Amino acid sequence: MKNILVVFTGGTIGSTASEGTIDTSSDAPFKLTQQFQQHYENHQQLHISTIQPLQILSENLAPCVWQTLIAAIEAQQSDQYDGIIITHGTDTLAYTAAALSFYFNTIKIPMLLVSSDYPLDDNRANGPENFICAVEFILQNIQAGVFVPYRNQQQTTQVHRGSRLTCSLQLSGDFFSVQGKSFMQFENRQFSLLNPSAKSILSKNSPLPEGEGWVRGIKYTKIPQIKANFSDRVLMIKPYPGLNYDNFNLENVDAVLHDLYHSGTACASTQWGENYSLLGFIKRCGEQNIKVYLAPAIKSANAYQSTRTLIEQGAEMIWNMSIEAAYVKLMLAYGNFNDEQQIMEFINKDIAGEHV
Repeated sequence: MKNILVVFTGGTIGSTASEGTIDTSSDAPFKLTQQFQQHYENHQQLHISTIQPLQILSENLAPCVWQTLIAAIEAQQSDQYDGIIITHGTDTLAYTAAALSFYFNTIKIPMLLVSSDYPLDDNRANGPENFICAVEFILQNIQAGVFVPYRNQQQTTQVHRGSRLTCSLQLSGDFFSVQGKSFMQFENRQFSLLNPSAKSILSKNSPLPEGEGWVRGIKYTKIPQIKANFSDRVLMIKPYPGLNYDNFNLENVDAVLHDLYHSGTACASTQWGENYSLLGFIKRCGEQNIKVYLAPAIKSANAYQSTRTLIEQGAEMIWNMSIEAAYVKLMLAYGNFNDEQQIMEFINKDIAGEHV
């Protein structure tokens, strides 16, 4: 008998559609478990416990919600369960997956976030399939850590590392891992590894020793225990032609994360005016003791001149990490540490398989 904790939080998977409006419903979460029992012949092998600390549409999420969710999970004494499944909306799924990946980076059981592209009453919904994949992941004892099973339309179900999931594509409900590298594929109740990594070998039922060293020829780094403190003083800015930096008030900001175009670039030219150049904004932030971080970008021997100019101006590049992971990790870093060296050590360590 496997013990599974299911944590309901709302989202489309916890909603119903009525008179043209989709909203959370008190009945929808239990519809998920009912559908699971109807379509899963081995459900009697499981003991499912449920809690519902939240009932919101995920677009309404704020960082304090992660604290509530984490506190509710920790109150359940997770060591008595073989796995945890969290239902969640799709809009902010990638951010919550990153937050739980970093906070529960030493978890010894599987934790899976399950979403649905349509309410469960809609026969197009992938929620039941995603839930079955999560259950099988736990039953087959695949690996400890935080993961997201999700079936895109007309595709097989993929299992993503929580720290590598990116937001859904525009005008689409499909999800992908950063660089398109999903962790596993799930088909016919079987899991197949798609992208083997050192992190996956280390994390399965083998907690890391303290400090740094080598295990079976693989380098590991273990960080100090962190608190669920997500700073609300990290400003994220997305680039677009005509972005005017004079529009930003930095009064309550400790750090800026500046998103980049796909080639790892942002405007470093002042020919249209300093207020349209990231260079001038970095200088302005420096005068106010505000660090500017750049992501995402793959570290390589060659980089565009604009990127090198931004780094020379004082921006700190967060290499080889999705923008979602970088943002959440910065929030945790500034919520847990005051020293700039500690912050950078935390950012640069691969603690949940987030580095590609």
